[in-house]
Amino acid sequence: MGLFVDTSAIYAALNARDEHHLAARDRWTDLLSGDEPLVTSNYVLVEAAALLGRRVGLQAVRDLQTEFAPALEISWVGEPLHARAVAALLTTGTRDLSLVDCVSFEIMRGLGLDTAFAFDDHFAQRGFRCIP
Repeated sequence: MGLFVDTSAIYAALNARDEHHLAARDRWTDLLSGDEPLVTSNYVLVEAAALLGRRVGLQAVRDLQTEFAPALEISWVGEPLHARAVAALLTTGTRDLSLVDCVSFEIMRGLGLDTAFAFDDHFAQRGFRCIP
């Protein structure tokens, strides 16, 4: 089946000051030893790199590229997916949802994924199961 990996999980795993750091690191280690595909999008990787670089430092961005990215199946966002996500974002009418979230939801639905490695409540609000 597969599991979607969100920015919130990557950020928590790579930021020792994050409240979810230990849970995220432990779960990441468990996921790496499993055989379930770990899926994310290039939008998640861009968002994670920006947050980590700004809030934690460039070493965390390096760790993202060396520890996380190689283990992930990256779903590259093309124009049709981007357009569907923008339409979904504009339809929600809420300011607290991001385009990256909407892209993630579209990918998960398209791949038939029901679970995300995430600390972001938006996934549960949209009917997905979240794990750390």
